[in-house]
Amino acid sequence: MNNRLRVLRAERAWSQQDLAERLEVSRQSVNAIETGRYDPSLPLAFRIADLFELTIEEIFQNPSKDNSR
Repeated sequence: MNNRLRVLRAERAWSQQDLAERLEVSRQSVNAIETGRYDPSLPLAFRIADLFELTIEEIFQNPSKDNSR
């Protein structure tokens, strides 16, 4: 799953560790989500969206869907 997590984190000058602490997950989990090696659970996706004050759809994109609309 594609996501904007790295960009959103960088806009706030947060390290992966900073974000991990805010989400109560490991830095390795943040790295895995950012690189697309791990898709977050729905509860974690909601926590991420709440933290950035965005919808899940604004952060995560399904690569099999056409997002050019």
